[in-house]
Amino acid sequence: MTLSPRRWAALATSALVLGLLPGAVPAVADPAPTAAEMPSPGAAGMGDPYFPLDGNGGIDVVRYEVHDTYDFTTRHLSGWTRLTVRATQALSRFDLDLLLPVQGVTVDGVPAAYAKPDLHELRVTPASPIARGDRVQVLVRYAGQPEKLGWNGEHNWLADDSEVVAMNEPHMAPWWFPANDHPRDRALMDLHITTAADKQVVANGHLVGREVHGRRATTHWRAAEPMVPYLAFFAAGHFVIRHGVHDGLPWYVAVSDRIPTSTRNASLRLMERTPGIVTWLERQLGHYPFADTGGLTTSLNPGFALENQTRPTYPVLTSEAVTTVVHELAHQWFGDSVAVANWRDIWLNEGAATFMEARYAETHGGQSAQQWLEYWYDTLADDADFWTLQVDDPGRDHIFDWQVYQRGGMALQALRHRIGNDDYWRLLRQWVHSRAGGNGSTRQFEALAEQVSGQQLDGFFKAWLVDPTRPARTAANGLG
Repeated sequence: MTLSPRRWAALATSALVLGLLPGAVPAVADPAPTAAEMPSPGAAGMGDPYFPLDGNGGIDVVRYEVHDTYDFTTRHLSGWTRLTVRATQALSRFDLDLLLPVQGVTVDGVPAAYAKPDLHELRVTPASPIARGDRVQVLVRYAGQPEKLGWNGEHNWLADDSEVVAMNEPHMAPWWFPANDHPRDRALMDLHITTAADKQVVANGHLVGREVHGRRATTHWRAAEPMVPYLAFFAAGHFVIRHGVHDGLPWYVAVSDRIPTSTRNASLRLMERTPGIVTWLERQLGHYPFADTGGLTTSLNPGFALENQTRPTYPVLTSEAVTTVVHELAHQWFGDSVAVANWRDIWLNEGAATFMEARYAETHGGQSAQQWLEYWYDTLADDADFWTLQVDDPGRDHIFDWQVYQRGGMALQALRHRIGNDDYWRLLRQWVHSRAGGNGSTRQFEALAEQVSGQQLDGFFKAWLVDPTRPARTAANGLG
């Protein structure tokens, strides 16, 4: 992308005439900029109620070019990232989200002043203001030990002496590159990871190339579609790798070779089911939203699987744990392609992925999704704690509670029963395709459900997402 010229110099018009012909009308300078056009600091956060400092005001990141070097012996990460940033307001300064110590910042090649007002925020003051709409190249150099860094109780770096995986949610990027770290800002990703030459590196998108430099090697991965920062990942270690093309879609899977042989083989068989599951999901939801797919199984113990864009990451699983793969691949539509507007909307991601697990069972010889709903509705009848949590606004400390997943998935199957199968699938497909590459909120989903079905659904959504009690067993609630 070409950079726009700075426009502040244009306030004195280039049409100003130095020598005027007789009778000519003197040129009039452009009026002074209005207050709205004057440069001012971008906000330190995007205003998410749960994480006020996530993301930053006044900027839209268009592209990240990450160049990181990781040393397994010292657990030290150093590098630089070039961000292509578009100013959404006239900026005197702006923030980025980064935990690592900073060594220098430039804006369009000119050294910029910077500060760390707290561990999370990197405050950049360019040598001259940035006009609204301009694009600039911001280069940040940094170095430190990610495993020693924590923020708001999160210590997200996952590594030992032989393997590292940068994976976590809702935050991961600030441990290894500067970011506008909120789901409302997605950008293209080029990831260049340098480590020992005997290590392999796996990341998002497709493998561009690998260059060996003596005892080190740099691996370059590129994602074809923009992503939100927490979905970017890399893993380095020793892996068993399989790749191919299925129905025109490239796939690439990796399993740590530190996993014992029999378990590793089972994990590899599970990862190799990825392209077939994507094909099944396409039949349910429509075209897969990305250019690549795959998965990675780590020998480390994250305690969860995560829907990293194009290539989810998994702990060690048995070959029968297919529903976990279904869940994470369903997130490629719900969560990755259509991201949440704010973190309070997380049930839209997790409830949809949980529902798709039930749908997979329904279409592969298991109980119907309605039977699944009725079973859990009865089983949890006396579990007051399960029904107390407000699913559409669970609070920042509860966004990944089981209720968000399970009650969210149950709500979607109940909605299917309430509005009918045809309208339900029309709703899901319209949601993921009309908002592909964007964001969605609970209120927007509810409005679309009413539009598609022609039904008034306020009471239904209140019963399933808001009320602190079990929904009544009524047809209006999708039960019975």
